[in-house]
Amino acid sequence: MAAALPCRAWGQEGPAARSTSSLTIEVSVSGPVRQIRDAVRDAIPGTRILVRRGTYREPRIIIDRPGVTLEGEAGAIIDGSGTHTILEITADDVTVRGLTIRNTGPSQSEERAGILVHDVGGCRVQGNRLEETLFAIYLAKVHDCLVSDNVIRGHERAQTVSGNGVHIWSSERVQVLRNDILGHRDGIYFEFVKRGRVVGNSSQRSARYGMHFMFSDDCRYEDNIYRDNANGIAVMYSNRVEMIRNRFEHNWGSAAYGLLLKDINDSRIEGNLFLSNSVGLYLEGANRNVVLRNAFRANGWALKTMANATGNLFERNTFEGNAFDVGTNSTSNVSRFQENYWDRYRGYDLDRNGIGDVPHAPVRLFALVVEQSPPTLLLLRSLLVDLLDLAERVIPTLTPETLLDERPLMKRPALDGVRG
Repeated sequence: MAAALPCRAWGQEGPAARSTSSLTIEVSVSGPVRQIRDAVRDAIPGTRILVRRGTYREPRIIIDRPGVTLEGEAGAIIDGSGTHTILEITADDVTVRGLTIRNTGPSQSEERAGILVHDVGGCRVQGNRLEETLFAIYLAKVHDCLVSDNVIRGHERAQTVSGNGVHIWSSERVQVLRNDILGHRDGIYFEFVKRGRVVGNSSQRSARYGMHFMFSDDCRYEDNIYRDNANGIAVMYSNRVEMIRNRFEHNWGSAAYGLLLKDINDSRIEGNLFLSNSVGLYLEGANRNVVLRNAFRANGWALKTMANATGNLFERNTFEGNAFDVGTNSTSNVSRFQENYWDRYRGYDLDRNGIGDVPHAPVRLFALVVEQSPPTLLLLRSLLVDLLDLAERVIPTLTPETLLDERPLMKRPALDGVRG
């Protein structure tokens, strides 16, 4: 396992813009400078452009001067008139903050964004509000950038006609902090990102994923909320990812899950809450991961682990009120369960050491039946199912013999950082 990831080496909130000028240009609807693009044209490195209250209908503003700060006072709105990307940044150390940016218009042929940043370093996108944009904030081939404290509101349309809230591609050392995202295709999207941090964000009512994360190694996300999405988050084809103290809540659907791990290796899932999801945690082709001190509560399936998920450790997790605690498509198991708390455990502790004296088999026979024939789920609360599970506990024949918690906890463990 990798230790703490070196994502903070350049500063807790990202690099400071290197200002070489104290020049301030004011833009107002009635002043001498009435268009933001005119202020950008007159800017030199380090210029501060202050946008006064009012609505500015200006699509495709390009900031190509390094070290410029574009700052809006309360009520400063840039409206793209539904035709293009609104703000494009192509220079290093640019800061955009305090603006309302809206109305890129839909497009099937181009990836329009409220704020597009590409091929730069040291950018900051802070404290803005983005409304009615296809993509809200789009970063491509950037490094050492910060996206923080933005409010992002999408159309809540089908995923085929909507973009992502925060979209980051082929970048390094990007921090996404404390953003409030609602109603996009994917709330947050990472692809080919190295050493990124995603902390303290809320991603809700996404048409596809609260967060979609692929080919991105050595990243960490913590203290985020993923709620009421078509799916919670998907982490795929990545290594050495740390997922700490997140909340995966109310992600319901026929194929929905709180957290999907697909082809992810050597990672850590610790202190998270999985509450009221169709499937809390789903593992496929996931190897050598540590799942530690998480709470699985009131899910359909708390955990599904496929036959090709190997060498994983599940330790000191809490399973309470789930319809099924563990599901699998195999009669064998090559992962390890130890010292978890199971509310269905019916064993005893004669030596009073807090550990059950008999192993716990968390896979119910009825769970295997449902995997093969989903309509039988209608019988879930029936006496027949209770008798079926009782018979399997007494004389195990079909449930995986190797999928056992040899040391089940008698009492619920303390779960550091888990709330709710």
